[in-house]
Amino acid sequence: MSPRWRRRRGDEATSGTTEGPALAARQASGGPERIVAGDGGVAAGGDASYNAIGPDSQVNVYRQTHVHLTAREVTWPLEIGIVPGLATAFQPRAALREQIDAARGQRAAAVLTQVLSGGGGVGKSQLAASYADEAIRAGTDLVVWANAGEVQQVVALYAQAAALVSAPGATGEDPERDARALLSWLATTDRRWLVVLDDVTDPAGMKDWWPSSRTGTGWVLATTRIHDARLTGNGRRRIQVDVYTPDEAAAYLRTRLTEDGAEHLLDDGLDDLAAALGCLPLALGHAAAYMLNQDLTCARYLALFNDSTRPLEQLLPEEADAEGYGRQIATTLLLSLDVAQHTEPVGLARPALRLAALLDPAGHPHVLWKTPAVLTYLTEQRAPAPDGAHRSEPVTAEQAEAVLRVLHRYALIGIDRRQAPHAVRVHALTARATREPLGDDALRALAQAAADALLDIWPDPDHLHPALASALRSNIDQLHQNTGEHLWRPEAHEILFHAGSSWVCTGLMATAIAYWKRLSVTSRAILGPEHSGTLRACANLANLYRGSTEAITLTERVVADCERLLGPEHHDTLRFRADLVTRYADTGRITEAVTLAKSILAVRRRRLGPTHPDTLTARESLGFAYSQAGRITKAITLTENVLAARERLLGPTHPDTLRVRANLAAAYGDAGRTAEAITLTENVLADRERFLGPTHHDTLLSRATLASAYSQVGRITEAIALTENVLAEREGFLGPTHVETLRTRNQLALYYDQAGRTADAITLEESVLADCERFLGPTHLDTLHVRANLATSYADAGRITEAITLAEGVLADRERLLGSEHHETARARHYLWGLLAWQRGQ
Repeated sequence: MSPRWRRRRGDEATSGTTEGPALAARQASGGPERIVAGDGGVAAGGDASYNAIGPDSQVNVYRQTHVHLTAREVTWPLEIGIVPGLATAFQPRAALREQIDAARGQRAAAVLTQVLSGGGGVGKSQLAASYADEAIRAGTDLVVWANAGEVQQVVALYAQAAALVSAPGATGEDPERDARALLSWLATTDRRWLVVLDDVTDPAGMKDWWPSSRTGTGWVLATTRIHDARLTGNGRRRIQVDVYTPDEAAAYLRTRLTEDGAEHLLDDGLDDLAAALGCLPLALGHAAAYMLNQDLTCARYLALFNDSTRPLEQLLPEEADAEGYGRQIATTLLLSLDVAQHTEPVGLARPALRLAALLDPAGHPHVLWKTPAVLTYLTEQRAPAPDGAHRSEPVTAEQAEAVLRVLHRYALIGIDRRQAPHAVRVHALTARATREPLGDDALRALAQAAADALLDIWPDPDHLHPALASALRSNIDQLHQNTGEHLWRPEAHEILFHAGSSWVCTGLMATAIAYWKRLSVTSRAILGPEHSGTLRACANLANLYRGSTEAITLTERVVADCERLLGPEHHDTLRFRADLVTRYADTGRITEAVTLAKSILAVRRRRLGPTHPDTLTARESLGFAYSQAGRITKAITLTENVLAARERLLGPTHPDTLRVRANLAAAYGDAGRTAEAITLTENVLADRERFLGPTHHDTLLSRATLASAYSQVGRITEAIALTENVLAEREGFLGPTHVETLRTRNQLALYYDQAGRTADAITLEESVLADCERFLGPTHLDTLHVRANLATSYADAGRITEAITLAEGVLADRERLLGSEHHETARARHYLWGLLAWQRGQ
């Protein structure tokens, strides 16, 4: 609808051709007369009675005009502006509407304005359109829908509305004055009204154009992708609009395809597809249309979508815009980026968004943006100043924070420090749209900057910060996935190995093994089988197989490659050979362990001298091999010598010194010098509590060792108390299923059994066994230890048949994994024979 305008007589050109709207504009401006004469013609104007003579001659006279609105009777209800139609399969979003309706119920009587704020494609306009549609159906007197991308558009529509409602003071002469007349009318009328301001982009320009209602009969609903404090206050309240919930996203796809008669496209991939699209309403709409056009099931489309070589414009093409949004999806998601790039600090928004787009969409730590790596990257990638001048001054942490706020303001990222360590988030599709145009050079610089920053903020030890460590591991996985080989060239980035060590610290052995396997395979494919990075990955994988023949096979392969490539006396070769000493000792190959440890020590002593730290470590390794071989006297002598050297070089309380003293206590225990072992362990525990803290990993290890020593001399009550303390600490820091926690639970069950609390022991061991089988696997060595201990508890409880069944399974697994000659296999065999003899004797 549009107002009727009355034109005064004599305002038209009196001769020649009229110029329509252009003429009216010049008349309104009050411009001078223009007289034109054709070839050989004579023209006159003004007092010449507006005459023109000759072909193609004309006289145009423009004068200031005054246009007055005709009085009109208003017919209610009125709808002004075009309310968008609701999308097919529109989701009512009940939870979000409850939030909006609740906010309406809390309004002050004079004003009610709600600002629906969110990123591109989340359905803000559709939600507002649903409220406008409801208002129209309910017979609301006035519903105004204004496209608010430009303030002048709003003013023009307000002026039109003022005419249609016959607002007092609206004359048609001045749009701004008429718009203000509408605002006055809205503030005082008793009629019910709704004004929707869709896509507000200029909070400052809108300052004077927010409607209000003193009578409480009106309501303003605005949509925006800008997070700006100027959009709130003065009776306005922000409502955050996010993507669909998983249920809403799945319901949308199900309804959309069903209503189009394509139920056959629905399959088990529905939920995964909704998740892959980030539950973004705009993307879901494009995807559904594409699936319908191409007759693709959810699973088939998901496979295409997960193919990173296919761009978004192919998977979510503009021709799939069945709902008439009018833009390709990547354009919609990044619509505000150019504006953000020209907002202070100028030139940083684009590089900052690119960096965030490589990380986990679920969020990364805010502190990452203060690291030197990120600040250096932003400095190097900052766009030139508007005058073209290059800025050489480094970007500061304050500027990095400022650009994050700019990106948040324009809904390109989300920031919520309360969600640490996932404070900074980017929608997965926004991130993908940002990454896709990047070339290899840009990706290489981004990968290095992001990896350096993640490594810089990694906590040490990370088991004290499990949530942060978990977030960092997720971000590294995402960074690796998004940058491919750029984290491997020219060398494997240290962050890849750091993440693997972190997985080991979690105690989730199956996950840790899977990670190191992937890393080994990837390193072998990119760097080659004999590269130091590949050898390092294989050695770390072998550590996780400790006690198995597979560990020996992997470590022997690494040692052989190092000896061939680096030489038999290279530092890395000797380090991996020291790992092999442990592998041999663990699997009962004691003679080989001792021989290898001696050879390593000889090389270290000759090349580095007798007191070098690496030489002392080699002597420790030989002492360990001697103790495993039962040569306790030699082990004690060697360890005492190492301890004296450590104390002289590092001091009596250095962590390395305390570690050697703990090893010496264990050797004393093996030699039957129990009193000395207990005294030394108590001293080590006291020093570790004082210098490392009561919850440090080494402190807890000493406490567990002391508990074991107490149990051996019958001080079982003290052993139980110490172990219960260790268990509480490990459960608190590591969680109930960490491998160290599981071992502590198993040890506590043993002490319960020793104390005659067999029922408690069985209950705990059954629980531990279930967790070990689930998290470590049924044939892990720790799982086998728990199963053997449970067999003992069953036997102590008189459940001999169950004990025998468990013991037979343990023996079979150890023979298969360790070989029939391994000492653990022999122990399992002897225990089973004892149970069978006992059963026959009964």
